Amino acid sequence: MSIQPGTLFIVATPIGNLGDMSPRAVEVLGAVHRVAAEDTRHSRPLLAHFGIATPMLAYHEHNEAEQSVRLLELLQAGHDIALISDAGTPLINDPGFRLVRAAREAGIAVVPVPGPSALVAALSVAGLPVDRFVFEGFLPAKQAARRRRLAELVGEPRTLVFYESTHRIVDSIADLAEVFGGVREAAIARELTKRFETVRAGSLGELQQWLGGDPDQRRGEFVILVRGAPQTAGSESLDVDRLLRELLAELGVKRAAAVAGRVTGLPKKQLYQRALALRGSESE
Repeated sequence: MSIQPGTLFIVATPIGNLGDMSPRAVEVLGAVHRVAAEDTRHSRPLLAHFGIATPMLAYHEHNEAEQSVRLLELLQAGHDIALISDAGTPLINDPGFRLVRAAREAGIAVVPVPGPSALVAALSVAGLPVDRFVFEGFLPAKQAARRRRLAELVGEPRTLVFYESTHRIVDSIADLAEVFGGVREAAIARELTKRFETVRAGSLGELQQWLGGDPDQRRGEFVILVRGAPQTAGSESLDVDRLLRELLAELGVKRAAAVAGRVTGLPKKQLYQRALALRGSESE
């Protein structure tokens, strides 16, 4: 007799407030054979709070490859498994891609149990356009790499969303203000759903001053949201990078940025940073 494969559940858990745990999430976590958790030490108190005694195993970035094989074997043997991250929706800047892909390729059902997400929560309260957005996760830790990445995004018209840590929030906001310009509209969402939740909107320059003046606002987990680059009539169809590359073939960086600014209507400072990035990538 053939064994019916198990089901892989992707279960969202609270990002702070335990009241956000859904009844369905509690039911699924209590019914599966195993819970694959990013950090079992972190998740054990959460499960205990809801009276869930399901055995757990660790599934994180350092063992993702080998654990994906083990979990797939369990699923094929008929075990139901729930994947959770430390907080929020799994796979959103967390491990899980290998397992989900392998399960789907093996014909195993992968079922979402939706719920909290810092990304979506921040977008809902930031007061920025959310009809189109880009999620960039964490920016590079080192300043040079971080600024290069920001220069690549300077002309992006969609709202940009980043995650950031306590240790780098000040430096990241400073680099955003430098590369994107201090007047670019943005918002910082800190400690969402927790006791000291704060959502602050303003220009990047204003947010930089706010962080600099209040050490308490530099603590916790952050979502940074930045309004997309302004678009002039017809600029949606214009490839800014292509224009800059053509200009850089004949002009220096500063002159190319100035000409591109007149053509596109985009801020010259942003175009200058992007031109520097393009010139750097060509020389590597």
